[in-house]
Amino acid sequence: MRVVLSTYGSRGDVEPLAGLAARLRERGAEVRVCAPPDEDFARRLADAGVPLLPVGPSARALTSAAPAPSSLPRRAAELIAGQLETVTAAAEGCDVLVATGALPAAAGALSVAEKLGIRSVSVTFQQLTLPAPHRRPLNYPGRPLPPEVTDSRLLWDLDARSTDALFGEALNTNRASLGLPPVEHVRDYVIGDRPWLATDPVLDPWHETPGLDVVQTGAWILPDTRPLPAGLTAFLDAGAPPVYVGFGSMPMHASPDVAEVAVEAVRAQGRRVVVARGWADLSLADDPADCFVVGEVNQQALFGRVAAVVHHGGAGTTTTAARAGAPQVVVPQVADQPYWAGRVAELGIGVAHDGPAPTYDSLSAALRTVLSPGVRARAAAMAGRVRTDGASVAARLLLDAIGREGRYVSA
Repeated sequence: MRVVLSTYGSRGDVEPLAGLAARLRERGAEVRVCAPPDEDFARRLADAGVPLLPVGPSARALTSAAPAPSSLPRRAAELIAGQLETVTAAAEGCDVLVATGALPAAAGALSVAEKLGIRSVSVTFQQLTLPAPHRRPLNYPGRPLPPEVTDSRLLWDLDARSTDALFGEALNTNRASLGLPPVEHVRDYVIGDRPWLATDPVLDPWHETPGLDVVQTGAWILPDTRPLPAGLTAFLDAGAPPVYVGFGSMPMHASPDVAEVAVEAVRAQGRRVVVARGWADLSLADDPADCFVVGEVNQQALFGRVAAVVHHGGAGTTTTAARAGAPQVVVPQVADQPYWAGRVAELGIGVAHDGPAPTYDSLSAALRTVLSPGVRARAAAMAGRVRTDGASVAARLLLDAIGREGRYVSA
């Protein structure tokens, strides 16, 4: 069995594919992963035993550059063209293609599967892109939804039109080069009739929605067996559990002094700090004894040894912290991150920070709450409720479907 996994996006779009790839390989499948050419992505996929087939520009470079919203259609055309070139070569002779990541990239990958006549599965790592009557769609950069419109059906119609305006020409021009007919609605083409939702059902419960036959597998997690760096282990052993501060793939343009603000707010609670550099390249002005700065690190191991996790609200970081039983302060920046912040607050396992730029006062107040006994107890209880078998469920469903006609069976 041969499977190709395709994505374009940040660490949160690549890490789950590493988890699925590992489980597929355990079942004897040959796996190929098409993803951005960033070194940390290649290293993580290597941990899963699969090579990275690079597609498109560096995701980190693109994110850090903060391109203007007006360039989105052009960048979409480039992403789709890159998918057609790389994924077509990777998918030759494969049995099934899994597409996720940025919408235009997923549309390109699905077009490749259509051209080659192989099965495909569309996957999302957060449910906000799936039309549902109980919530608003996400805003695209530079194309805000009208605040005066409250009818969710109208808003989802506007979302479909906006998606077509941004990506329709780029997709259909590239499809024509493959000899494929044009797509009428890009969003609906990508979602398909039976999308997969690779999130934890406790953290991210899916509510049945007419017209959408969603398969929720659980989050796709690659167990991380890497040891923590010796210096970090010594720091952790030298005192009470510190507070972790890190914002993953976010450049933190709205809060360039966030490291200094966070350190002072954590100190005010009598705690030490672990600062993760991330794509914002966070650093400290000096080298204080109560702080430790890390680069790429095993979060699964680290989060089990901290008093709280201050982060941006990516799906992967939220799930990892919840699995570790660590209270969370979520400082959302973009896209689905306010949703995850809200879920953390609703579950009582942390605080949703108001806005993307924390101050000493706002972060101090949030930390006082999450370091309280009640939040710590609820976070610890949550650790035992988060599923750990999502990638195994997805691998079983995927391989069971290969070579069999009909629908995918439910997770």
